Amino acid sequence: MRKCHRCGAEWDSIKRVPGVKEFCEKCSAYLHCCLNCKHHNPAYHNQCAIPNTDWVGDKAGANFCDEFEFKDATAPAQSTSATQTARNALDGLFGDTAPPSEAEKLDQFKKLFGD
Repeated sequence: MRKCHRCGAEWDSIKRVPGVKEFCEKCSAYLHCCLNCKHHNPAYHNQCAIPNTDWVGDKAGANFCDEFEFKDATAPAQSTSATQTARNALDGLFGDTAPPSEAEKLDQFKKLFGD
């Protein structure tokens, strides 16, 4: 399912890729833009998974990228899994990062003074 990055309206077309100046009928956002591309990922150089791509300053603006592929809105975002992987790695290094409860704080305080 191909959806607009701004309003979530489904793009229904027989074409595989929207035209460079094609826009969403509901919100007028450009469809051929980085934010709708499956290769867009803020974690990568130039925010694109395709190596050696040109920098695009306006990720929501129309562009002429030949590598554009509409992202599948039903697929989970890759950045979410990368974020979760990083969070799990940090938790493995430093333990659970949740703040201690009031009772745990009181127990720690009492242990300091041998109570």
